Amino acid sequence: MSLVDKINDDIKKAMLAKEKEKLEAIRAVKAALIIAKTEKGSVEITPEKEIQLLNKLVKQRKESAEIYMNNNRKEMAEKELFEASIIEAYLPAQMSENDLTAEIKKIIAEVGAKLPSDMGKVMGKASKQFAGKADNKLISEIVKRLLSN
Repeated sequence: MSLVDKINDDIKKAMLAKEKEKLEAIRAVKAALIIAKTEKGSVEITPEKEIQLLNKLVKQRKESAEIYMNNNRKEMAEKELFEASIIEAYLPAQMSENDLTAEIKKIIAEVGAKLPSDMGKVMGKASKQFAGKADNKLISEIVKRLLSN
């Protein structure tokens, strides 16, 4: 089942169950997919582009929640975090930090990186390899830590 089909199905389920907050989050995903599909004459959205889009939506929700928390708007922050959790359900399972560290060590050995200045080489390959499976911020932190040792 494609992502669009799954989202349409989940919208129907949320409507029947009268889950207003969940419905709002799923509709936001559908809207983002429709916008992505119609922009710049693109005909089809690749699975990689879908993952990228979902990651962007989750990141936006988490950043908004942080801003709300800093401004003592706890109820708004909770809403944003709830929406982020709904959207994350459509993403592939995230890699654990231990698995990610092991894989990044392999990439470092492959590209022959030894110094922190080689971070770009490692990040380029790691970002492509772990797209959708790990957060780039976490990848970057692990790469920095491994190259500074």
